[in-house]
Parts: sequence; C-alpha cells; structure tokens
Amino acid sequence: MTGRTVTGARYGLRDWLAQRITATIMAVYSVIAVVVFISNKNITYSVWRDLFAQGWMRVATLLFAASLAWHAWVGVRDILMDYVKPAGLRLALEVMVLLTIAAYVGWTIQILWR
Repeated sequence: MTGRTVTGARYGLRDWLAQRITATIMAVYSVIAVVVFISNKNITYSVWRDLFAQGWMRVATLLFAASLAWHAWVGVRDILMDYVKPAGLRLALEVMVLLTIAAYVGWTIQILWR
C-alpha cells in the first residue's frame, strides 16, 4: 500500500463554483459603477460622498470586496498548491496571503463605515 497525500483535491467543484459566483458579483458591481460614473459628468468629492452615504452602495461595495477577497484567496491558494511543494513554505505563504486579504477587507470596512 502506498501513502497517498491529497492536497486540495476536495476543493474542486466548490471552488470552481465560488470563482464563478464571485466573478459574477464583481461584474455586476462593475457595471453598476460604470453606469454611475457615466451618468454623472463631474465626479466631485460631494458626489462621491453622497453616493457612498447611501446604504445600498456601502453594502454593494462590501459585497464586492468580500467577493474579491474570496476570489483572490481561491486563486492564490490553487497557485500555491500547484507550484510550492514544501508543505511548510506553502503553509507560511498561505497564512501570509490570508492575513493580507483579511487586512484589506478590514481596511475596506473601516473606509466604508467610519
């Protein structure tokens, strides 16, 4: 009998679906942002402030940021699993990526609700 090391094999369909769903959310948000920017000739600070004063825009932006974070995590984790063979190094890199992504999401929340 051979010892089998399976790394990441259980992620397949779930991650494929997560990538598609998060990409769709980000695409819809991008279309909304383009429509908002096209409909306003002059994007001044007051226009920008009024746009983000609305709750729906904050929630949509947070959903975009969370989707971007999840999308990035799945992609980077898959790259690390494919190309970084030493388990300790891969784990260290994954932790660094997760901490960086969490910091960016936290920063986004701070910007949206301060």
